[in-house]
Amino acid sequence: MATFLYKIGRLAFRRRHFVALIWVALLTLAGVGAANAPTAGSASFSIPGTEAQRAFDLLEERYPGSAADGATARVVFQAPDGEKMTDPGNKAAVQKAVKDLGTGSEVAGATDPFKAKSVSDDGTIAYSQVSYKVSGMELKDASKDALEHTAQDARESGLTVEIGGDALQAVPETGSTEIIGIAVAAVVLVITFGSLVSAGLPLLTALIGVGIGVSSITALANVLDLGSTTSILAMMIGLAVGIDYALFIVSRYRAELAEGREREDAAGRAVGTAGSAVVFAGLTVVIALVGLSVVNIPMLTKMGIAAASTVVIAVLIALTMIPALLGYAGKRVRPMGAKGRRTGGKLFGRGRKNAEATPVPATAQVTGSGGRGGKPNLGTRWARFVVRRPLAVLLFGVVALGAAAVPATSLELGLPDDGAQPVSTTQRQAYDLLSKGFGPGFNGPLMVASDLKGATDPKAAADKVVATIKGLDDVVSVSPPRFNKAEDTAMITVIPDSKPSSVTTEDLVHSIRDAGGPLKADEGADIMVTGATAMNIDVSQKLNDALLPYLALVVGLAFLLLIVVFRSVLVPLKAALGFLLSVLAALGAVVAVFQWGWLGSLLGVEETGPVMSMMPIFMVGVVFGLAMDYEVFLVTRMREAYVHGERSGQAIVTGFRHGARVVSAAAVIMIAVFAGFIGSSESMVKMIGFGLAIAVFFDAFVVRMAIVPAVLALLGDKAWWLPKWLDRALPNVDVEGEGLRDLDRDSRTGQDDPDEKRELVKV
Repeated sequence: MATFLYKIGRLAFRRRHFVALIWVALLTLAGVGAANAPTAGSASFSIPGTEAQRAFDLLEERYPGSAADGATARVVFQAPDGEKMTDPGNKAAVQKAVKDLGTGSEVAGATDPFKAKSVSDDGTIAYSQVSYKVSGMELKDASKDALEHTAQDARESGLTVEIGGDALQAVPETGSTEIIGIAVAAVVLVITFGSLVSAGLPLLTALIGVGIGVSSITALANVLDLGSTTSILAMMIGLAVGIDYALFIVSRYRAELAEGREREDAAGRAVGTAGSAVVFAGLTVVIALVGLSVVNIPMLTKMGIAAASTVVIAVLIALTMIPALLGYAGKRVRPMGAKGRRTGGKLFGRGRKNAEATPVPATAQVTGSGGRGGKPNLGTRWARFVVRRPLAVLLFGVVALGAAAVPATSLELGLPDDGAQPVSTTQRQAYDLLSKGFGPGFNGPLMVASDLKGATDPKAAADKVVATIKGLDDVVSVSPPRFNKAEDTAMITVIPDSKPSSVTTEDLVHSIRDAGGPLKADEGADIMVTGATAMNIDVSQKLNDALLPYLALVVGLAFLLLIVVFRSVLVPLKAALGFLLSVLAALGAVVAVFQWGWLGSLLGVEETGPVMSMMPIFMVGVVFGLAMDYEVFLVTRMREAYVHGERSGQAIVTGFRHGARVVSAAAVIMIAVFAGFIGSSESMVKMIGFGLAIAVFFDAFVVRMAIVPAVLALLGDKAWWLPKWLDRALPNVDVEGEGLRDLDRDSRTGQDDPDEKRELVKV
């Protein structure tokens, strides 16, 4: 692989005009498509195989034209202090608003609070339920504007008016902190490279890659039914890996220049060595993201595939556009340590002559001192300390992560509703008004669909269903059954006593479902619970059930891939176990902040509650892929040193000398990018941004920088053990660039192939 990528790197350097033109054309094409595409809303949500989805499908079939999955809005009215909603002036204002709400081509109907008895017991709060014929994603802006204008007109009469439901669901905003994250990444790159040009290349290529990926997602959002959060998550991951992958290529290029190589050859070797690690690191991320499809939730599958596509683009740009831009940059990208040599310092302690005698390490990806002739850099000093005290470092790392993971034992899962919105939003204020006037459970009504085709007396069976549900705990009210035209199906609304995201409401859903067995046996009524609250509960259960199979699939495939890369059994096993520690510690931090409220005010967490149900499985997928990035970049250098004769302890030091600074910089950049999304107005994006940022911190600086070298030091030579039969069976992918060493030897002995020689010297 290294030789193949070497040729690609040289070709891209030499044909830089053509390569740059292709990427600019792709960016332009994607941008034009995004500009002309309609605005994406919320993706249609379905969870195949669950009871809530079967109930929705039944209602769609038995109540044609009712738009069971259509958008809804709850327009909540509150009378001024000291007044009642039944006062003539207030009642007239509400009835006028209801009349206006009922107009519009997409409106299915709007209820009158005074006829539907949707006025609170104290008479101060009322609401109108507005139903639409289309889903929230399909709802036109004109319908949303009409809804808001009607509410504003009612406010002018002195009423407090707020709007809940999914009709006004807005596209999430990431806030200014996203820009701050990119700015932090830029500062880290400047410090790492000591050059604005070198620092600018990873940022430029990452932005181009993200621009292509996100613009493509935007252009195809309505065609592929992609939600508005899909592009945000793709941007989050695409920026992080795009900067990191380019960082490793540029760092290696400067190291090759420091060895005295010509710029085209240096670009080829950078892509051939560091690029090989980029390919395998990117492949682990793609496996983890695409593997989300095993959960069988279409929305999650699309999010994973969209994010994986941005990772693929980031890898391709790192392998082609980076060497092309290095060609444009010319001498403005200086060799590593060039400034130090002018002042008498040495980076590697050898010039071109010695470089030929001692070939450059194939995965040297480092900036700064640490060579044989200079003062040991921080990575070298830290590695030596770990090798001397491996057991103490290992225990400290495991105990620290174990302590961080303790809150995860109290993990509660759920999906966010309007109660998790910022208090400044109209959705949250409508939620609070409904809770105040009608009880917390009113924000999460349960819809019970009763299939009565098997009942001898459908109406009597429906009444029995209502009576049974009324006898359950935590039930405030049960509506009379509403039959379809054929009178073989009844729809019943149940109002719980507790809020939608509570464990008590979840228990009620299970209680209703448990009561379905006897009802079907005795009355012939097959009941199913659905609605947004039941759907959220089913999603959480489905995600919990899929976590272990998903973990086995992703970790298993990546384990096999890492065996090929490292040609070892224990190193990939250690990598996987370290990853599990990182994820558990990160989940503990998420629980502490978003469920317990620790430091919540600093992060803009206005409402604590259950952790988003897809958080564990999403973190497993994304963090595993990103964790393996650092594993590949850091440990391949150790393996190369070991294979070429260094003792196991010295190989660890060599790997840190050449990789610690750049891996640390890459981790800081990734943390900064993820942390930038904590400023999002969408609670799901905020939680994912924090979770990924803290997980990368734990994995990069505790697992990869402390636990990994400590374990390798304790294992010694056994770390690189591989059964001989497996060694013969595995393909040799040459991540370390051994084939490029052969080119060096051939060029020195004059035994190179004439065609290959012409390719190497061609400018």
